[in-house]
Amino acid sequence: MNNNIPTEVYLDFLGKTIDIHWNYHAILMFSVWFILVPICIISLRYFKPKPTLNGISAQSKFSPKWRWFSIHVYGLYLAAALSLAGTAVAMLVSGGISGSVHSVFGLMTVGLGCLQIVSSWFRGTHGGMYDGRADSNDPSTWRGDHFDMTLRRRVFEAYHKNAGYFTIFCAVAAVATGLMNYWMPGIAIALVGVFISLFLLSFFFDLRNRQQDTYRSCFGYNAKHDYNKTRKNW
Repeated sequence: MNNNIPTEVYLDFLGKTIDIHWNYHAILMFSVWFILVPICIISLRYFKPKPTLNGISAQSKFSPKWRWFSIHVYGLYLAAALSLAGTAVAMLVSGGISGSVHSVFGLMTVGLGCLQIVSSWFRGTHGGMYDGRADSNDPSTWRGDHFDMTLRRRVFEAYHKNAGYFTIFCAVAAVATGLMNYWMPGIAIALVGVFISLFLLSFFFDLRNRQQDTYRSCFGYNAKHDYNKTRKNW
């Protein structure tokens, strides 16, 4: 354990000195980034429904057909909220940003995680024949950023996916440097266990061909869809 880490802090609004339990911070952040976030990613990657001719007909995102999407979205909202809370408490008891390598990677992780949420607000409209504003018999009403795979949608997907990978890298670095400052064997063992579990789950799901194309899951494999036409030979 780094001897420079404070073990107690005086809080003016409480009018007393309290002990700092860094293990609570470590458990919270580990649970968020290596349990909750992987669940959100696995849900999106492996639990999309198999493509049908015209995709998912349910309009409500709370429908069982959209459960994979709801878990991903609202799970990441929860992850961002818990991360911000954990960061705020750590900064409060530390008297600000410590400037350590761990704090840098930690802030990068939380910042990039929040930007993932913000980026999702700019993904554009959905579209498709089952969109709430569409007439299923009139293809001209099916227009949407996702259905048409507009530049806006493609920029969003390119950013969201690659920024997500970099965020996970920062999270791993934050945990590693955190353990160098405040050794917790339970967290170290759990981290190895998570890596092994994620590898085995990915191997199993890939073996069973659970990874579906997002566009075809949402809108179907209908050859008349413009985006399906552009990649028929892919």
